[in-house]
Amino acid sequence: MDFDFSDDQEQLRDAVRKWVDKGYTFERRRAAVAAGGFDRAAWNELAELGLTALTVPEAHDGMGQGAIDAMVVAEELGRGIVLEPIAQAFIACSVLSHYAPADMQSAWLPRVASGEALVVLAQQERKARYRLNVCEAKAIQAQSGHLLTATKSIVPAGDKADAFIVPAQLDGKIVLFLVERTASGVTTHGYVTQDGSRAAEVQLANAPATLITTDGLAALELAVDTGIAATCAEAVGVMGKTVAITVEYMNQRKQFGVFIASFQALRHRVADMKMQLELARSMSYYASLKLGAPADERRRAMARAKVQLGQSMRFVGQQAVQLHGGIGVTDEYIVSHYFKKLTQLEVAFGDTLHHLGEVSARMQDTAGVFA
Repeated sequence: MDFDFSDDQEQLRDAVRKWVDKGYTFERRRAAVAAGGFDRAAWNELAELGLTALTVPEAHDGMGQGAIDAMVVAEELGRGIVLEPIAQAFIACSVLSHYAPADMQSAWLPRVASGEALVVLAQQERKARYRLNVCEAKAIQAQSGHLLTATKSIVPAGDKADAFIVPAQLDGKIVLFLVERTASGVTTHGYVTQDGSRAAEVQLANAPATLITTDGLAALELAVDTGIAATCAEAVGVMGKTVAITVEYMNQRKQFGVFIASFQALRHRVADMKMQLELARSMSYYASLKLGAPADERRRAMARAKVQLGQSMRFVGQQAVQLHGGIGVTDEYIVSHYFKKLTQLEVAFGDTLHHLGEVSARMQDTAGVFA
């Protein structure tokens, strides 16, 4: 199998990396965190680069690119721990282009592509514990459509988004709806999360909603799997930069009159960090390549990838902090922000323990040493 990237993908990587290095400095990120964790100007710059349009079909003013291109983008944005939730654009595109009726696609996908509309997934509920089939949100039929009553937690940029993709119960099954933030009955409470990004609690009280699909659970699984693949790629970028920062620090920090990079025990720990990074990179590739697979195969692949990424993120983040010493956890020093990002990514779309359970539950009957 050929794992080389195409010339177009390398050019895409280079363009995003240049923007991160020159346009999204650590100082700009700190200012965005202080201002609430979401910068609409930065989001518009991502749109100008074509990133919000990347996976939108060409028929709806998009670029029509695939999962590997999205992976390249997410990885490079991870290097700069960019706060703006580009993964949500990929999720919205995936759900709307695969499941929404034609008129909804025509109304929303061009706006997603241009960056005009930020459409985010609002699926997490307090009792769900990452389980997608647990949903207490209720929908009822109304004369002009449907009305939703729900409370959704940790919705990315929820009080800044233009619309939400919301699963809810209708006639005993999970159905997927689109709800505009400005609709009646919608209230949001925004806050800054652990890694500095923005999220919100979203409450719907008989809020008018537009039906996306009655095959809600399948659509929700695709949405979450798209998010997992993007999260894995982003984590690889975060870990890669974390390792680079740590190595740079070790080549500058002296103890007993010599650079600590010369200590064999510390060199071994860096080697272990790089090994975990490469394991994570392989599984990130695996996740993105499996996004187009049948649902059962895709779900197994995402769980496997998230387990390895979770283990790698925890190891790389903790080792980076330990190799830096006390400065590694100070707000003024950049590596602490990479550590916090890795900590939050580990629990995004299901933590390591949850996905370990998913891997176990999805094993075939022939799995095991006695097969």
